[in-house]
Amino acid sequence: MTGVYIQLNYIDLVLASVFLLLAGGLSVALKLGLEKSLGIAALRTVVQLTLIGLVLKILFQMASPWWTGLAAITMIALAGREASARQGLKLRDGWSYSIAATALLTSGAIVTTLALTTAIRPEPWYDPRFALPLLGMVLGNTLNGVSVGMERVTATLKREREAVEARLALGHTRREAVRPYVREALRAGLMHIINAMSAAGLISLPGMMTGQILAGVDPTEAVKYQILIMFLIAGSTAIGALMAVLAVSKRLSDDRDRLRLDRLKGEAR
Repeated sequence: MTGVYIQLNYIDLVLASVFLLLAGGLSVALKLGLEKSLGIAALRTVVQLTLIGLVLKILFQMASPWWTGLAAITMIALAGREASARQGLKLRDGWSYSIAATALLTSGAIVTTLALTTAIRPEPWYDPRFALPLLGMVLGNTLNGVSVGMERVTATLKREREAVEARLALGHTRREAVRPYVREALRAGLMHIINAMSAAGLISLPGMMTGQILAGVDPTEAVKYQILIMFLIAGSTAIGALMAVLAVSKRLSDDRDRLRLDRLKGEAR
């Protein structure tokens, strides 16, 4: 079975786009108003993936640690922007982006480096053929945990403002006052990866495993890689969400044990 690979051509992609047209047609028929968004998203998918394919081809040929590092930093910067853009309530002065990017940088770097130097061990260890796809999978999934955690803790602290301030008035420290809401935010941030692991193999065949099987890899070997990836993603999501949620909760309070919702955009200073 190893070595079997079916190459796709552009006609295959055009045929697959029929289902996208079907989705657009349903949007028009049901007056959902999503046909324009679907079209733009489809165009972005084609352009972005085509460009990244060309860029990766060049990076793989160069195998330079400097260019690989630059690509990794660019991916992390864009992931931080995406995570902060998803926030309904943003911190002033760019703090939402700084917190998200730092959490993604730390968690992604720790997990990806550990995987490359212990489990996968390519030569050299920074080989972009392994490092960049691995980092991309880790960042893409960790981003969800970070953004959901940040959104939940911010929205909850605003909603429960009176309860938090009551605890502070009773002598609780800021950490004690926000602890229940930090826990709630962390649960929300980790739920996505927990659901993904619970459904793997029974309800869904994850993307990496499916891709390897389609490329001709033995299913038992593809499973090993998928288990590795899911464990890495779970660890990265936990680290990233914890860092982001704690940083947001700290930013929304101060050393005098006061709640500082004025540090949110749109809130009075």
